[in-house]
Amino acid sequence: NQVLEMFDHAYSNYMEHAYPADELMPLTCRGRVRGQEPSRGDVDDALGKLVYTGTEHLLTVVFQVLNKTKEFEEAVKKVIKDVNLDNDIVVSVFETNIRVLGGLLGGHSVAIMLKEKGEYMQWYNGELLHMAKELGYKLLPAFNTTSGLPYPRVNLKFGVRHPEARTGTETDTCTACAGTLILEFAALSRFTGTSIFEEYARKALDFIWEKRQRSSNLVGVTINIHTGDWVRKDSGVGAGIDSYYEYLLKAYVLLGDDSFLERFNTHYDAIMRYISQPPLLLDVHIHKPMLNARTWMDSLLAFFPGLQVLKGDIRPAIETHEMLYQVIKKHNFLPEAFTTDFRVHWAQHPLRPEFAESTYFLYKATGDPYYLEVGKTLIENLNKYARVPCGFAAMKDVRTGSHEDRMDSFFLAEMFKYLYLLFADKEDMIFDIEDYIFTTEAHLLPLWLSTTNQTISRKNTSTEYTELDDSNFDWTCPNTQILFPNDPMFAQSIREPLKNVVDKSCPRGISRAEESLGSGPKPPLRARDFMASNPEHLEILKKMGVSLIHLKDGRVQLVQHAVQAASSLDAEDGLRFMQEMIELSSQQQKEQQLPPRAVQIVSHPFFGRVVLTAGPAQFGMDLSKHKAGTRGFVATIKPYNGCSEITNPEAVKEKIALMQRGQCMFAEKARNIQKAGAIGGIVIDDNEGSSSDTAPLFQMAGDGKNTDDITIPMLFLFNKEGNIILDAIREYEAVEVLLSDKAKDRATIFKGKMIPNYIIDSNLEMENMDQKSSENDSHKPNSEEAPSESQDAGAVSEELEGGGESSAADDPDPLSPASAASASAPMADQDPQEASAPEPACTAGDSQPQEQNTQTEASSKAHWDSKVQPMESILADWNEDIEAFEMMEKDEL
Repeated sequence: NQVLEMFDHAYSNYMEHAYPADELMPLTCRGRVRGQEPSRGDVDDALGKLVYTGTEHLLTVVFQVLNKTKEFEEAVKKVIKDVNLDNDIVVSVFETNIRVLGGLLGGHSVAIMLKEKGEYMQWYNGELLHMAKELGYKLLPAFNTTSGLPYPRVNLKFGVRHPEARTGTETDTCTACAGTLILEFAALSRFTGTSIFEEYARKALDFIWEKRQRSSNLVGVTINIHTGDWVRKDSGVGAGIDSYYEYLLKAYVLLGDDSFLERFNTHYDAIMRYISQPPLLLDVHIHKPMLNARTWMDSLLAFFPGLQVLKGDIRPAIETHEMLYQVIKKHNFLPEAFTTDFRVHWAQHPLRPEFAESTYFLYKATGDPYYLEVGKTLIENLNKYARVPCGFAAMKDVRTGSHEDRMDSFFLAEMFKYLYLLFADKEDMIFDIEDYIFTTEAHLLPLWLSTTNQTISRKNTSTEYTELDDSNFDWTCPNTQILFPNDPMFAQSIREPLKNVVDKSCPRGISRAEESLGSGPKPPLRARDFMASNPEHLEILKKMGVSLIHLKDGRVQLVQHAVQAASSLDAEDGLRFMQEMIELSSQQQKEQQLPPRAVQIVSHPFFGRVVLTAGPAQFGMDLSKHKAGTRGFVATIKPYNGCSEITNPEAVKEKIALMQRGQCMFAEKARNIQKAGAIGGIVIDDNEGSSSDTAPLFQMAGDGKNTDDITIPMLFLFNKEGNIILDAIREYEAVEVLLSDKAKDRATIFKGKMIPNYIIDSNLEMENMDQKSSENDSHKPNSEEAPSESQDAGAVSEELEGGGESSAADDPDPLSPASAASASAPMADQDPQEASAPEPACTAGDSQPQEQNTQTEASSKAHWDSKVQPMESILADWNEDIEAFEMMEKDEL
């Protein structure tokens, strides 16, 4: 029921604010139409100008899976009426295939099924299939290459080679881009009887197979579409390759062609031999597969445990899934990329569904209720951290909780579908899900296509398969009933050694107190004592499941595989050793970089659901050391640049001052607003249209003088984020924000205040939220909060030369290249302190709530329970609550 409500919230907001635009922008409550918004580079290849999201949102089989048959019928009519496939627009062949063609075919599959049942869709006459065929022909010009590999992009109106096509000059494509076509193209051929589509998709797969590295049987990430040379020669199961492997196995399931199964098993054997280092999956070089190509993993590999379930290889699926779940529990979401010691490498999370997909498949295979708890965690995190009034917003930074103004179509098409199926019983479904196979975008294709319009030989006898091990075929179609009933603890026994791998809590284990007295076993190896040249130390590492990886630059990396430890106690010793080593490393690096901060709008009607990424300052209050942050109403200062004495101090006193960047140093602005009585400051970029979506994060530098006199917090917002606050002021007048090191749980923000229950997430105890401010003073609200994790945000450049008169003098310092793209893609690794959990994780500090809109920083140290709230304030709170209740129906929470 909760999944249904979440889907309704996301879908209805798309229809209200965005349809028929490509995407919903949930923070600004409007649609994203390609060409009308600032370009985001390759990301916009997934937008087709009234094609992609409009089609996929409407035809998502979530409607059928969620028993919304009437809504599906209306959606089909909208697609037939509104979607235009004849646009002069360059689109990604890969994205158009999996999203639009897959959506049309999946919609057609369900439409004919409903029509056969006799109640719905009686008017339907194959209109979606006709649109799919039209789109298929528009994609065919991309295959006009000597190799048969398609160009990565095609113009829907002019094809590839036409003078007006604006494409056709590309030479490279990713392996997944060329190898993820067979399901949709073959289904289109089987539905229509036109074999050309399946033939083209098969030719592309054949070419990739022939170009595999013969000694390792691996494929690279990027290939030249004309010569077949590998451009990027690293190989893994994540971005760039992922769905190629998926479609080989699923093509066998859907089409019954043994050659696809043989190819998959050959690749799978290589993956498990070289890439799999349980529970990790690390990229290697295709020519030197024993050499790791990188020491971090991307989030797209989260689909792989689900594929392993389909293959029947349950144990490594459980191991990798559990590792990923531990990362999610640490960061609330799966970062776009994370290191082998589980720190953030790229901090974004665009609400990807791959982990939910694998969770569903593992539950189907094992029946273990543990995976229902995993699904519950995903639902709670989405509602708590990603839900906004106009939908669900992607996470710009999982460490701060800041949002990005996007909600991709795959979120609706896949996430809710897999979560609903995870919790649904068989009687909740109006059709048998086992009669269909999921495409990579979770569209459903019927298995009866395997016997329909077979115009192509099922066996490719021209291709030789070498070194095939018959054991690869043993568990292709496993019967899980014989795997688990004899040992119901099977899955748990595999997960157990991994549950503390990335957990912030202290590792479980026997006390070492008696060991120090000489009564216990020999103490484990300590990180400070370790010597790589000591054979005894290396033997101890091996026993603890810790292995050494020699990097190309001469460094040595330590990686723990808990399942390879001699015992569970040795595994815990290995984890403790790794944590000590990370902490030791962080102390040695002495990094001076500051992480991004968060500005959270907490007043009506936002209630903490809108979080903006903010740049930190090198001076003023360190928000990482003040867990409660600084909370107060915002006020615009005069003069707006803040470069001289503030002329409206009565409006600024005990509030957070808003000012414009420019004309003087940041520190000078801070001193002026502090003198006027402000409790904090937000500097808004004066560069029109600037956004943290497209620009690197900044740090505000000092003025070259001693800045110890500045005690208030200062944060920097780009123009787009700053305008969100300014727009809120124009609409609601009184706007309250929280300045903090990371976004706070709304329960923490409103602890001790009466607030409508519908705002608080379902996993919280309602009775704690319903406290009135006038309750007995002796009752202290528990606001204990685990210490936030610090992380790298990039190095600060040198101080600006010259005086404070220069108009550029207050420019924020750009972060180092390693992390400069944190606003749009990669994010620097978190400070190693984050992963070195032992001490801080066991001694979480308390942070008392503050009423910073009525108190200065000095007075805010008083305990919450010692304050007496005036009657006027209580009445104001009640009025605010009444307004919030009135919004319940509109907000649909």
